[in-house]
Amino acid sequence: MKRTERLNLSMLFDFYEMTMANGYYRMGMQEKITYFDLFFRRVPDGGGFAIAAGLEQLVEYIQDLHFDEDDIAYLRSKNLFQEDFLEYLRTFRFTGDIWAVPEGTPVFPNEPLVTVRAPASQAQLIETYALLAVNHQSLIATKANRVVRAAQGRTVLEFGSRRAQGVDGAVAGARAAYIGGVHGTACAISDQLYGVPAAGTMAHSWVQMFDSQYEAFKTYCEIYPTNAVLLVDTYNTLKSGVPDAIRAFNEVLKPRGITKCGIRLDSGDIAYLTKEARKMLDAAGWETCTISASNSLDEELIRDLLLQGAKLDCFGVGERLITARSEPVFGGVYKLVAVEDADGGITPKIKISENVTKITTPHYKKLYRFYGSDTNKAIADYLAVYDETVDESQPLTIFDPDATWKKKQVYNFTARELQVPVFKAGKLVYDLPALEDIRAYCLEQVDTLWDEVKRFDNPHKYYVDLSQKLWDIKHGLLEKNG
Repeated sequence: MKRTERLNLSMLFDFYEMTMANGYYRMGMQEKITYFDLFFRRVPDGGGFAIAAGLEQLVEYIQDLHFDEDDIAYLRSKNLFQEDFLEYLRTFRFTGDIWAVPEGTPVFPNEPLVTVRAPASQAQLIETYALLAVNHQSLIATKANRVVRAAQGRTVLEFGSRRAQGVDGAVAGARAAYIGGVHGTACAISDQLYGVPAAGTMAHSWVQMFDSQYEAFKTYCEIYPTNAVLLVDTYNTLKSGVPDAIRAFNEVLKPRGITKCGIRLDSGDIAYLTKEARKMLDAAGWETCTISASNSLDEELIRDLLLQGAKLDCFGVGERLITARSEPVFGGVYKLVAVEDADGGITPKIKISENVTKITTPHYKKLYRFYGSDTNKAIADYLAVYDETVDESQPLTIFDPDATWKKKQVYNFTARELQVPVFKAGKLVYDLPALEDIRAYCLEQVDTLWDEVKRFDNPHKYYVDLSQKLWDIKHGLLEKNG
């Protein structure tokens, strides 16, 4: 197969997924119903919450799950798999059930973002791609949301394509950043494919191509009078950059009655330069001219710039956003939590470790979020066994999953199930929302979190607690297997 041909992403698995699937087949276990949870253990950057993303790409992958003749020929070449198993792969399709937290939802460690109920071989083979899609986009959406919150209502654009880690890092990364709250991207193909608004003006090379900076600015204003954002730091920002921009605005835009324009800085002492530039623009009557900054920004630098009084209306954030440079791994995992017998009985499974954070919460579960009835703020998340219900009219005792003694009561609350059905018996039953709706939902749901959870430094711990029944099951398995 030529590398330029379209890849079958069904082959994007860690090889042991296939050896286990083959092993299940050899043992006659390939149709045994299993339950897997996809969850993460720690919020990146020491934050108080993360943003779930990547579900749409997982759905597309599941819908196209198959093995063609080239794939089967490759697997045959490994001399590990017998012909009956390879024949089984020829008609391989996903026939299970999937529940997931909608994209854009604020989420917390140890709660299932995705739950898979499927025959063992199917559930095993989708592990790698499920983790890839959810880990990457949740990471970038989470980072983007931090950057957007640091900007305090100012426009944030994603500028990272040229420094992203591969094509999908740029394209899907821009999508995830938009979910997290950025206002647009420099990546045109993300606009074409997903509808992430793409925008851009000029680079330093445009200015250098002309005999003078003024000529470059004037020409650009003439070509793009309604989108004139001029890069003013190619030579000397305050001595020539801002004055030449003002001259071009006066000579080209003002006669046309156009007041919308902007300047951008990509280097130097941004806080000082923007304050001086603002004075110059205002003195020239261009109070409506916006000032943008780029150059290796992140939430910490943006917060510092604003604390220094920088006069900024827009931030272009590149490599530190699209690569989540400060902590570039989300850390989601995919673990077996239960198996189902022929009669439909469900047996919980647990993984135990000397590292307490790696002990899993067993069983097929429901995930709830509790909101204060008087505040509409999220107060806790709650994991219960699949057959439990929540009575909002009664106080509810919930248990800290990491402690044998800590419990509390919640009352005067409303409960919402966070996971929604996505696939049922292999059929898509979820209407994938438009990207604009996902972004709006994300910003709305982040607003339900208390400020103490949203702060960057030492955020308040938001609890994901267990029901009495689930707590008893987990600790019973710990005692039995510990």
